[in-house]
Amino acid sequence: MYRMNPHRFAWLVPGVALVGLLSGSAAAQAPADHTKVKTQTPADNTKVNTRDRADNAVTADQQKENPADRDLTQKIRRSLMNDKALSTYAHNVKIVSQGGQVTLKGPVRSEQEKQSIEAKAVEVAGKGRVVNEMSIAPANQAK
Repeated sequence: MYRMNPHRFAWLVPGVALVGLLSGSAAAQAPADHTKVKTQTPADNTKVNTRDRADNAVTADQQKENPADRDLTQKIRRSLMNDKALSTYAHNVKIVSQGGQVTLKGPVRSEQEKQSIEAKAVEVAGKGRVVNEMSIAPANQAK
């Protein structure tokens, strides 16, 4: 007959106790007053999405995979990312290159950012080759 070693599961009790302590400390760190829930305005891109469905709208999926357009987009993106003064919105602007023509789309935080991004794109693509379709995002109301 097989006899079980009584020390075989000796680690089990301290292990369960540790898990209990860790989960208890996480619960203790939770805020005591659950009535103060931070509300955030839900994102609503309905108008932008409707605009992008128009037949003549330039969208990111229209970017061709030719080396010249890809290189143009990469150079502009690199220029934006190197400018640490720009907001996250500005760093995430859509850049669509088609036959050397660049379209910039998406929200930015200010008119100054909008102009700065356009200037960087013009510097790379050339004058008359950049279409600015960026918009200024409203300031975050929820705090």
